Amino acid sequence: MSSTPPPHISVVVPAFNEEGNLERLHTGLAATLEATGKPYEVLFVDDGSTDGTFAVIRKLAAEDPRVSGIRLRKNMGKSNALAAGFEAARGLVVITMDGDNQDDPAEIPRFLAKLDEGFDLVSGWKKVRQDPSSRVRASHLFNWAVRKISGIPLHDFNCGFKAYRAEVVKAVPLYGEWHRFIPVLASDLGFRIAEVEVVHHPRTHGKSRYGFERYFRAFADCLSMLILSRYAERPGHLLTGVGFALFFLGLVTRILFYFGGSLEAGGLMRFAGAFLSGLMPIGVSFILVGMLAELIVSKSPPQRFRTAIAERVGQAIGEGSTAERDYPGGLSEDSKWIGLE
Repeated sequence: MSSTPPPHISVVVPAFNEEGNLERLHTGLAATLEATGKPYEVLFVDDGSTDGTFAVIRKLAAEDPRVSGIRLRKNMGKSNALAAGFEAARGLVVITMDGDNQDDPAEIPRFLAKLDEGFDLVSGWKKVRQDPSSRVRASHLFNWAVRKISGIPLHDFNCGFKAYRAEVVKAVPLYGEWHRFIPVLASDLGFRIAEVEVVHHPRTHGKSRYGFERYFRAFADCLSMLILSRYAERPGHLLTGVGFALFFLGLVTRILFYFGGSLEAGGLMRFAGAFLSGLMPIGVSFILVGMLAELIVSKSPPQRFRTAIAERVGQAIGEGSTAERDYPGGLSEDSKWIGLE
């Protein structure tokens, strides 16, 4: 059994090469969380840092029994780091924030107050960002695209400062770069989402590892996430739908060209007719694959972090984590985007 009782609040902080930031962050977290009067824990997840990040986590865990640390064997990415933290977290409320001190721990009571209003997930909105203008513009474009694709009116999907009820982090799958789309996945499962504006501080130590290539990967992940989240339990609906559309397009084209005699004309029209007519067998293939997918579909995404954890420190991680306990309440009856402004 765990040597400490389950806390009310778990703060999960993924960190990569943040040795210069964690002690200050811990000081701010301790002051704010103590003021709430609720038992808490802080879980630092070292995502394969190459500096002294885990040495700092060891030191903090030795000094404060409410601090625990997890070190991944290599840099696995933020989604896997968060997933490792979510599995170890024991709190009824889970708060995530970055380890670069750009998120302000003093904002945490506002997140808790919003959860107390009945919401399941509260996402931060960095309305005024302290980042280079190129990153700000790229982020605005990304957020606009995700809003349009998902239909969820959040301003800032990229913000890592969020608060969740424990059942949310238990239910939402995380891998690849899906951490940006947790609100989309949660909404798809029926959880209620709200948003609060947060202060964003400039970085004082270290440097950002986020470049433009991450936004390109994020757009690809956005499309795959929407497909998998909406069709994971019914892939045949997607594949057979595409298959029937291709089949009938090819069939209609073949009928038109047969009665119109256009295939005898040669040239570009003959090539186009032959190509479109060839969509019929492709459509049949999609239909068959969709039927097979329905037979073999699995709802368990890969959780690579399980075998990537190299070390744990602190007393708080053990039995009774959110991955091992059930919480009452289940999914909210009133879902979607109540509370978004």
